Amino acid sequence: MRLERRERVPLGLAIAAPVVAVIVALALSSVLIAATGVSVLDAYTRLFVGAFGSRLSLTETLTRTTPLILTGLAAAVAFRSRLWNIGAEGQFYAGAITVAALGSGIVALPPYLLIPVLMLGGAVAGMIVLLGPVALRLRFGVDEVVTTLLLNFVIILFVSIMVDGPMKDPLALGWPQSVPVTSDATLAKLVPRSRLHTGLLVALVVALAVWAIEWRTVFGFESRVAGLNPSAATFSGIALPTVLLTVAGLSGGLAGLAGAIEVMGLKGYVTTDLSPGYGYSGIVVAMLAGLNPLGVVLAALFVATIFVGADAMSRALAIPSFIADVIVAISLLTMLVSLLFINYRVRR
Repeated sequence: MRLERRERVPLGLAIAAPVVAVIVALALSSVLIAATGVSVLDAYTRLFVGAFGSRLSLTETLTRTTPLILTGLAAAVAFRSRLWNIGAEGQFYAGAITVAALGSGIVALPPYLLIPVLMLGGAVAGMIVLLGPVALRLRFGVDEVVTTLLLNFVIILFVSIMVDGPMKDPLALGWPQSVPVTSDATLAKLVPRSRLHTGLLVALVVALAVWAIEWRTVFGFESRVAGLNPSAATFSGIALPTVLLTVAGLSGGLAGLAGAIEVMGLKGYVTTDLSPGYGYSGIVVAMLAGLNPLGVVLAALFVATIFVGADAMSRALAIPSFIADVIVAISLLTMLVSLLFINYRVRR
């Protein structure tokens, strides 16, 4: 038996593989659920009802989906060009702290100008964070996996210093959080009396824009070629360093935008627990989507469903909420296996 690379991936297979991967992941996770003595069918029913069964649960799921779309896009854009950005968590916090600094009254603009400027500022902050490791890779051959991963801790520690020091809110009763952004910098709610905000619409528009860039522009073609075969890209005249730096700017900017929107749309201020791991979960989202920008939207919704629904399942059936992390992790592993069969066929 041997593996033979497919010359062309059938559309049906590309669509079916992620679905099968998720079904297999749920089936494998059901073994752990059954081990707790709880009905698997009841557990999954509680999970999906907890994520979509009411107005509150639906809006919470969509609220959690918003940052996952953007961090998933950040990972997908980078990974497609073989730029291994593991630092979306740090870039997320860089965008968040930048918005908190600029949106607390330093920048005086009307809301229709202030909100885009703050989003741009958050994106630029995330962009700058990633450009450093990529420059080190291009100049000295430093592995960006290590530098981007370690930068996460550096930036989060920096944010901790800022929210417990120069940017600490004097009205927070000693709690380490930044000064809040002004009301003019707050995103409008999509659904009254809920936490769902217009950042979801921004994330959907950005996903569509990233898809158009990747599949309808010369830069998108060059970035895909850079990922498929860097040597061929260089031989054909593509300026690989320029492409990678541009990809880094786009990827870091998307992660920084996620942090900016989370502050402007949901929290209003920055704390060190602002993100429950959106940067790392974005990697899972990107892989579940097969690095497709439009698929990232569905993958982000799936991951958000698991996290929100698992909390409800845990409260109702006393199943540890950590089962959500298990399901997501197994989904990633099954998706990696499905990617193998998407790109290769088995020959005797």
